[in-house]
Amino acid sequence: MAEFDIAIIGAGMAGASLAAECAEYGKVLLLEAEDVPGYHTTGRSAAFWEECYGGPEIVPLTLASGAFLRKHGFLTPRGALYVARQASLGALDDFMQRFSDTGATIERIGRERLAAMLPGLRDDWAGAVWEPLCSDIDVAGLHQHYLGQGRRRGVLLQCRARIVSVLREDGQWRLRAEDGRDWTATTLVNAAGAWADTMADMAGAQPIGIQPLRRTVAQLVTEPSPKADQPLVLDIEGKFYFKPEAGKLWLSPHDEVPSPPCDAAPEELAVAEAIDRFQSVLDWRVRKVEHKWAGLRSFAPDRLPVYGWDPDTRGFFWFAGQGGFGIQTAPAAARLGARLLLGLPRDELTRDVDEALYTPARFR
Repeated sequence: MAEFDIAIIGAGMAGASLAAECAEYGKVLLLEAEDVPGYHTTGRSAAFWEECYGGPEIVPLTLASGAFLRKHGFLTPRGALYVARQASLGALDDFMQRFSDTGATIERIGRERLAAMLPGLRDDWAGAVWEPLCSDIDVAGLHQHYLGQGRRRGVLLQCRARIVSVLREDGQWRLRAEDGRDWTATTLVNAAGAWADTMADMAGAQPIGIQPLRRTVAQLVTEPSPKADQPLVLDIEGKFYFKPEAGKLWLSPHDEVPSPPCDAAPEELAVAEAIDRFQSVLDWRVRKVEHKWAGLRSFAPDRLPVYGWDPDTRGFFWFAGQGGFGIQTAPAAARLGARLLLGLPRDELTRDVDEALYTPARFR
């Protein structure tokens, strides 16, 4: 039976990044239930870094991570527009006020400038909030960066390791996979994404109420084809977003359908709703749905991430509930998580982040 200082459940972006950050300081085991890391949420991301995504409480994590992502070449400039019809222009004012003191770079623009950015814009769309710094993320590259860094630092990654038993004995966690493999570790980290509450219950910790929500995305062939530099477009009322990708269009109805933890599949109705909403914005023709997929975004009850030690279960650390912003905040979140777990002082990447917002103790 192999013995480790830290065992992390889940090798998506959350688990991989935290493992890489912790491996300088101890022996780390990274366990993944699927055949490959990142099969679920990480591998199905819409792949953008957008400063205001997730709300004002997430902005410090996003901005800190943006500096890291740019420095290491994981961002490609895109720009984003939160668009509104005439009847919803007040929501743009509310948005500007809500994010005015967060450090996000945002600008209110009118119909004329919006129409110049979006050829084919229909008449009832009257204004937008412009985010010039929004960028595409190389999600696969970032995930591989952390897996590679972890490997070089001695992280042991074990795939096809679906955990069926978790026991706490003599200050150690004993983990057993369904194929009979066993490991022990001093600290158990719950980075299990949609399965976070399931893993907590298995370990004897109180579940927080982390709810997986299904998000659908379709890849469309349109006429005209989107320009490569067209911005990401999001509805200020949260009913759609779309962006160009290699000459095609990625489109989502921005759905959030409660789901059990599973290998999520897209619903035909969600795709049809997305196309209908898209065609209410631009007068483009949708020629074909080329591909469609769905992923699970997991939220705590207050929609903020959960980072820190469980207040009641010794040796159990939460790193979960990262919703749709887990990719874009990964560098700062992983650095913060490692410092909380290991008792290390803050550094430049985490100095402006208030960890009290994310503590598991807020639910007790």
